[in-house]
Amino acid sequence: MSTHPIRSTRADVVPWPEDVAARYVADGFWSGRSLGAHLYAAADVDPEAVCLVDGATRLTFGDLTARADGAATRLRALGIGADDRIIVQLPNCWEFVVLMVACFRLGALPVMALPAHRRRELTAMAELTGARAIVVADEVKGFDHQELAHEVAAGSDTLRHVLVSGSHQRPDSVDLAWLCRPAADVARARRELDGIAPDGTAVALFLLSGGTTGIPKLIARTHNDYAYMAGRAAEICGLDRSTVCLAVLPLAHGYPMAGPGVLGTLLVGGRVVILPSPAPKRAFETIEQERVTFTSLVPAAVQRWLEYREEDVSHDLGSLRLLQAAGSRLADSVAVRITPTLGCRLQQVYGMAEGLLCMTRPDDPPEVIWHTQGRPICPADELVLVDEDGAPVPPGEPGVLLTRGPYTPRGYYRTPELTALAYSPDGWYRTGDIVRLRPDGNLVVEGRDKDLINRGGEKISAEEVENFAYQLDGVRLAAAVAMPDADLGERVCLYVAPQPGRQVSLGDVRALMERAGVAHFKLPERLEVVDELPVTPVGKVNKKALRADIARRLVAS
Repeated sequence: MSTHPIRSTRADVVPWPEDVAARYVADGFWSGRSLGAHLYAAADVDPEAVCLVDGATRLTFGDLTARADGAATRLRALGIGADDRIIVQLPNCWEFVVLMVACFRLGALPVMALPAHRRRELTAMAELTGARAIVVADEVKGFDHQELAHEVAAGSDTLRHVLVSGSHQRPDSVDLAWLCRPAADVARARRELDGIAPDGTAVALFLLSGGTTGIPKLIARTHNDYAYMAGRAAEICGLDRSTVCLAVLPLAHGYPMAGPGVLGTLLVGGRVVILPSPAPKRAFETIEQERVTFTSLVPAAVQRWLEYREEDVSHDLGSLRLLQAAGSRLADSVAVRITPTLGCRLQQVYGMAEGLLCMTRPDDPPEVIWHTQGRPICPADELVLVDEDGAPVPPGEPGVLLTRGPYTPRGYYRTPELTALAYSPDGWYRTGDIVRLRPDGNLVVEGRDKDLINRGGEKISAEEVENFAYQLDGVRLAAAVAMPDADLGERVCLYVAPQPGRQVSLGDVRALMERAGVAHFKLPERLEVVDELPVTPVGKVNKKALRADIARRLVAS
């Protein structure tokens, strides 16, 4: 049951200082307009242009705005209005985009849950936000999301509606397809929603940070900062009305949504083509059919695309001009293969849901594109590299990256204790990433100091995995670390020192986590049973030694 009183979102969001905010407005980074206003301005240029494709569904800008306003009107009829939070856990689909735009128009706040989240994560989000509704698919890959959503709602003080996409609707669910029908009176709905549009300083949506606490931290992104980021990224990528963006990564992530992604493409009047996954066969068929010009992948998907293309060159990929890679470090050896194999330019991207976005530029020299993760998109982005004591490192030396800027919020939502851990008192966000800043301004990501495991772009808290391991009677000591993986970058390896005479299996740990309703991607994939865990001189578990140990074991196996 919720322990958080429901009140205005603004009351629990850390603001930018007034003088800093005024400077961002004066310098033109913040427009003061809602994302809905920006999107509808783009839509009005050519309402008949197709802007959203999902299988057989093809929506024009006129269709999108009519359906978004229809959805906003029906949400109001359900009692959901400005500042109400809505948990959105949908696979990639056209309804996702329509609902998102409807929320921007209404001032309701989507909380972007991931398709892999389960009871533990969704319950925590509902409690923290006081969400009024949850939106899910009926079933994905054999999992009944509708049933889970109703279970979460039954245990919540605030959740009142379960909205469901798909053909299998329970009587107590709200049909998302019905909600997303065009407004009955398009002109009237537009006037009414124009009249209640949120201003640029209002929160537009919540993104999730994997963090080190296990339960996701919420990042409140405003209309001002998110519109700037998506629009500026689109400008750097050269997107325009001729752009056809292929969206294959989960849209709840900030990278495929606004880096520039779906939002950036729509803001310039381009077309978004949605697929449920980056599986190369269907992706290549779609690139050929829709004349896709731009897409975003994580390194594991890049590798699969390269391997598939090397085996099958039958598809015409000639329209594809730019491929982004982000989510984890792209190996240099993979980067150099992209243009010769796929025929498009590579753009490396580095960023985080907390804000900062770095990109190589399309016209950068190959050496920069292959071997760096780019440079910040905004001249007002501030970067500092520090050592373990917080002192600035010498030029050219690696250090932990601290950042702040016009699209990097100053803290987490409703969790001052977590904000104090991740942000300095003067607003610097401690990314936990170890980077090197080159003289040309480009960053090279070399690792991290946070206790996180990056499995194909999904951040996993080692502490959360360890806490579950300690619930088993036979576990004396436990430590979760990243083990290298050619496809996903990293996977979870759990080291356990058992109690004398006891045995612990990988299945025991995974079963315990599954019973607790933990997202599947967090489950450990290898168990190493040892007599003792190595420790540092101050008595802490030496995870650096464990990471080196598992790397050696993988080579030897």
